[in-house]
Amino acid sequence: MSAAGGPATDGGEGRSHSPYRCGFVAIVGRANVGKSTLINQLVGLKIAIVSTVPQTTRQRIVGVRTLDEGQIVFLDTPGFHRPRHRLGDILLDRARQTLAEADVLLFVVDAADGVGPGDRFVLEQLDARRGDSPVVFVPNKLDRMNKGRVLPMIEEAMADWGCSAAVPVSAETGDNCDRLIDTVVALLPEGPPLYPRGFTTDQGESRIVAELIREKLLHRLRQELPHAVAVRVDDMMRRDDDLLQIHATIFVERKSQKGIVIGHRGAMLKEVGTAARKELEDRLSEKIFLELWVKVREDWRDRPAELRDLGVFLD
Repeated sequence: MSAAGGPATDGGEGRSHSPYRCGFVAIVGRANVGKSTLINQLVGLKIAIVSTVPQTTRQRIVGVRTLDEGQIVFLDTPGFHRPRHRLGDILLDRARQTLAEADVLLFVVDAADGVGPGDRFVLEQLDARRGDSPVVFVPNKLDRMNKGRVLPMIEEAMADWGCSAAVPVSAETGDNCDRLIDTVVALLPEGPPLYPRGFTTDQGESRIVAELIREKLLHRLRQELPHAVAVRVDDMMRRDDDLLQIHATIFVERKSQKGIVIGHRGAMLKEVGTAARKELEDRLSEKIFLELWVKVREDWRDRPAELRDLGVFLD
């Protein structure tokens, strides 16, 4: 499902005569500007779930792209937002911490919407924490934007925001993403690769399974409920008939929410399970038996012990 392995001990294979470059690249922006879609496109593999629901990303996700001339370690962070729960505080802290760790920052905006107050809030965070790390301005959704509005945004980014480069892209179609990769590699420090060839993400199989189930829920739930949902994989085992059996639990905060997730006569839960199973089978190229349960844990977003148990709040 995901490549595994530790830091590389050497990285000379396939290297060109130019100095090899390697470093951390944080993808930052307000909620719902397409950061997760972008990291999937840049890595070349779906490692982050995608939804129109703000704050979909809860963990810092590492995605690695290894080239002959360099290795890029992408960090997909939770979107910058004004938190309303303990979970929101944690997500904002994680996003801020990542700014100080990155060698290059990709500041992503929804260019179809234009630069708004949420984007300027992110700029404030960048100014406060980025240090000397160069910032690349990335107007996303090139396929949907008004082309006449892009140039003024780029000019403002370069003249007033201190950006080192600007590369408009479409994360959805991949348009101009190769140019973004080239721009990023040129800004990275010289150094050997951190991970072996073939390593793509630090997301373990259980985490990816749980996130894919949550993605299918997010696509079907409305209003506040998506934020109140967490998924934990309880067991993954190979049966005697060679079927991969997965048991997972969906947690909500209220009994009324449990009924919504299950749906009339179990219809919603069945639909979510079928969609998740099909994607997992395509990804793993094997048959899967997926069993889902729904449980109530009141106010889990405001309880650190619950967040740890659900794998959201990791020390």
